[in-house]
Amino acid sequence: MVKLNLDKVSESSSWDAGLYDRSFGYIQKMALDLIDDLSPKQGECIVDLGCGTGEMAAVIARTGAEVIGVDNDLEMIRLARLKYPTIHFDCTDASDMQFSRKVDAVFSNAALHWIKNPMPVISSVADNLKLGGRFVGEMGGEDNVKVLIASLYDTLNEFGISKDLVVNPWYFPSVKEYSLLLEKGGFDILSIDHFQRVTPLDDCPKGAEDWYEMFAGRFLTNIPESLHGKIIKRASMIASDELLVGGRWFADYTRLRFHAVKQGI
Repeated sequence: MVKLNLDKVSESSSWDAGLYDRSFGYIQKMALDLIDDLSPKQGECIVDLGCGTGEMAAVIARTGAEVIGVDNDLEMIRLARLKYPTIHFDCTDASDMQFSRKVDAVFSNAALHWIKNPMPVISSVADNLKLGGRFVGEMGGEDNVKVLIASLYDTLNEFGISKDLVVNPWYFPSVKEYSLLLEKGGFDILSIDHFQRVTPLDDCPKGAEDWYEMFAGRFLTNIPESLHGKIIKRASMIASDELLVGGRWFADYTRLRFHAVKQGI
C-alpha cells in the first residue's frame, strides 16, 4: 500500500474539504465519462491520484477494482475515509508514491494542474505502473479559467498591489507541452485532447466569490488576509461581465484530457 512520508505532509489543510464536497461536486460529475476511458476491470488495482473527498474513487470501486485513493491534503483524506470506509485512502505526495506492488492504472481528475513541477509526478506514476499500465487523466489545460484569473490580476492592479506578490498555484499546459512530458516519462499516448467546458456554478450560492474562496487562497498567500474578502468581491464583480449570464454564474473551464500507457508492452 502507500508509504506515508510525514515529512511531505502539511500539518494543516489548505482546503475547506466540507465546502468542496458541498458546492464543487460538479468537478467530479462533469468528468464521469473519463472513467469510461479508464475502463476499470474487476480485480485490477487502480490509483486515484488527487482523490479529494473520494467520489471518483467510489465510482471506480463499484466496478470491482481495488482502488487506492491518494491526496496530499489531510482534510480531504479524512472526509474521504468517513464517506467511503471500505476504500483505502492515504495522504501522500504525488511525486513520491510507493506501493507494495505495481498497479494496473493511475487515474486523475482535476488534480494535476495544482502541481507546478509535473515531471516528478509523471515519473512517479510510471514507476508504479505495470508495463502497459494506463495513465488516464483530466486537468486544467491552456487558458483554463482565463477570465477568473484575469479578473484577479485586474483587481490587484486596482488595489495597487504588485503582481510580484502573487503566488500563481496553477499549471495549465498545452497539448504539445504535456505530450512531450508524457513521452519523456516513458508513455505512449493513445489520445490527448484540449477542449472548452463552460461550467455552471449552480451549487455555489455566491457564484465566482465561492469559486475564489475555494481555489484562490494560494494565489493570495502573500497578500494580507484582511484584504482577501475585498479582493474576491471586486474580482467577482469584474468577472461578472463575462461569467454572469441571465443571473446564472459560469466558470470558464478549459480542460486537457489524456490516455497514455507505459511503454514496454
